[in-house]
Amino acid sequence: MTDQLTSLDPVSAAISDSGIVAVLRAPTSDGFAAVADVLVAAGITAMEVTLTSQGALEAISGLRRQLSGSVLVGAGTVLTEDDAKAAVDAGAAFLVSPVSGLGPQPVPYYPGAFSPTEVHAAHRAGAPLIKLFPAGGLGPAYLKDLRAPLPDVRIMPTGGIGLEDISKWLVAGAVAVGVGSPLVGDAATGGSLTALAARARHAVDAVRFARS
Repeated sequence: MTDQLTSLDPVSAAISDSGIVAVLRAPTSDGFAAVADVLVAAGITAMEVTLTSQGALEAISGLRRQLSGSVLVGAGTVLTEDDAKAAVDAGAAFLVSPVSGLGPQPVPYYPGAFSPTEVHAAHRAGAPLIKLFPAGGLGPAYLKDLRAPLPDVRIMPTGGIGLEDISKWLVAGAVAVGVGSPLVGDAATGGSLTALAARARHAVDAVRFARS
């Protein structure tokens, strides 16, 4: 892990060190505050609020006020420069997109990529972390094969990552994984916070296991 963290900005290094980004996506962001408290209590310190959730910008601002400064709150599904500006203005510490194409940003920007050509292009463009998306159908073996000729890329697989897959992706070379519904479940829409806490602890344990 040490080699992969060389020359990373503080936000990207903290995400890589944490090993997991919780992706908060729901029809509305009303339940995100309660979800965030549970995630932080379990040891998850990086969260991505997707802009497809109603009230996402307000949620980013609210979570920044609610949570300790050591907890990173970023914006996901950032598709346009207007999206990026609004998210940064709301306090997003990082930006994540399922695609590439945004220009330079005042906070770390993690573009999406799928093929080796896209991953290499994002890396050459200076992306500190690259979102491999959608990763679930590819599997950890794809990442291992990808990093053989591209050992310097820092990959964050996202999309279809189950809790049981976290350690496999990290062992295959991911610096972190983005996990959405398998982790958050229905907790943001009235589901059990107790069950969320158990899933979050499982996710954190998976990171520790992979790095032990």
